[in-house]
Amino acid sequence: MTYVVTDNCIKCKYMDCVEVCPVDCFYEGENMLVIHPDECIDCGVCEPECPAEAIKPDTEPKLETWLKVNADYARTWPNITQKKDAPADAKTWDGVAGKFEAHFSANPGTGD
Repeated sequence: MTYVVTDNCIKCKYMDCVEVCPVDCFYEGENMLVIHPDECIDCGVCEPECPAEAIKPDTEPKLETWLKVNADYARTWPNITQKKDAPADAKTWDGVAGKFEAHFSANPGTGD
């Protein structure tokens, strides 16, 4: 099992999860984070820390696409281990539907 970052992280990109992860398995894209599935130890401490509720255990249904997104981009995006500020408009994006199709960016973030 692993935890997976899903579409509600897009354009919210809160980083509360990053500072509690004991194994530093988060990777930063331009407008979202992902979890490296081979590095995640399934401890679950990140899930309740996410204000956008974007982190889910991979045992939940219909997460196949997100498992692939997390695995693929964790290989190319930089590792992030320190919390940064969320975008100023993060709250306005929380819960908006269709963010992956309309707003996902494959560009990497800056990492640490």
